[in-house]
Amino acid sequence: MKNATINNSQSPRLLFGAAGVLAVLLTLGGCGEKAAKEAEPVKQEAKGEAGHEEKGLKLTSEEQERAGIKLETITSRVFEDAVNVTATIRPNQDRIAKIAPRVEGRIVQVTANLGDSVRSGQTLAVMDSIAIGEAQSALLRAQSGERVAQADFKRAESLSAEEIIPQRELLRARGELEKASAELRAAQDKLRLLGGSAHVGGRAESTFALTAPFAGTVIQKKATIGELGSPSEAVFTIADLSKVWIEANLTDDLLAKVKTGGAATVTVGAYPGERFTGHVTYVAHVLDKDSRTIAARIEVANKDGRLKPEMFANASIATGGQLEALSVPDGAILLLQGQPTVFVAKSGGFESRAIETGEKLPGRTVIKSGLKAGEQVVAAGAYALKARLLKSQIGDAH
Repeated sequence: MKNATINNSQSPRLLFGAAGVLAVLLTLGGCGEKAAKEAEPVKQEAKGEAGHEEKGLKLTSEEQERAGIKLETITSRVFEDAVNVTATIRPNQDRIAKIAPRVEGRIVQVTANLGDSVRSGQTLAVMDSIAIGEAQSALLRAQSGERVAQADFKRAESLSAEEIIPQRELLRARGELEKASAELRAAQDKLRLLGGSAHVGGRAESTFALTAPFAGTVIQKKATIGELGSPSEAVFTIADLSKVWIEANLTDDLLAKVKTGGAATVTVGAYPGERFTGHVTYVAHVLDKDSRTIAARIEVANKDGRLKPEMFANASIATGGQLEALSVPDGAILLLQGQPTVFVAKSGGFESRAIETGEKLPGRTVIKSGLKAGEQVVAAGAYALKARLLKSQIGDAH
């Protein structure tokens, strides 16, 4: 009976304890359901993003045609191995001339402008110089003295033939003629060395012309009427741009691959898709201590003058070897978040794929990783897909 009393007195306490445990379990269950519900949209959102990435971009045939999308199947190809370097276009230093007067003078006429094509011997400017005027006067005096000495010698020669004058008078006249002739030649040489030329008409002229030494283009001009020109500063610079130099710097690892005479292809940003061919004419024998590179020079024909000095260029120099690799057209590669990327045709859509690029080839780029043979990449129209992808990402963000 005592035990029964104890059990009955403990029953409410046990019931209260069981109810408390049940309440705690119900509370925890509610929290768990709430947390699960809150996490569910995140999981669905992540699933949607993953689904979008997996699905890729879908375009109809008409949209693909409007975007100009063209596909290319990736295959392993054999290429001529080449070294690709950046370079700068320079004038042919063997065909460039800085034109300055030999004597100080004032510019009185300018007949050539910057960028003009000039022929050999063409007058570029006319200058006036006191030194030229004095040399012209000395030449006129020498010419006059030579004429007088010539006439005296002829008269003495005639009189000597008739034995009217002694032989020593003939010898004296011949000596005077030779002296006058020497003075004339000296006056002519002085005028020529000063840059002037003899004028016809018997009057001294102080002007002289600056002329082009060969056919070329005026690439620098400092000639202004009224200014004083001196031998220390060039008034014009003429360059023959029918051939230009493409100057590149080679690192140590590329030096062994580049040889004089090697074929080269040059491209510039101003003319997309165009290639200019040439060959290596010089590889330096001394390392530049500042840049730690070796200078190399490519000579390229430029008869139409489209390659301008100081333009940046890309040069591909053939090494004589062969390279087998996967590659894509240059137009297939674009940047997404700073990473080289291509669009791959997959499951009826287009998927962006990050890649690792290798060497540059003429019009193509070697792919080190990210693609496999047999896959199809967007060779043309990739920028239209990039724009659509970015637009869809902005829409998802909102």
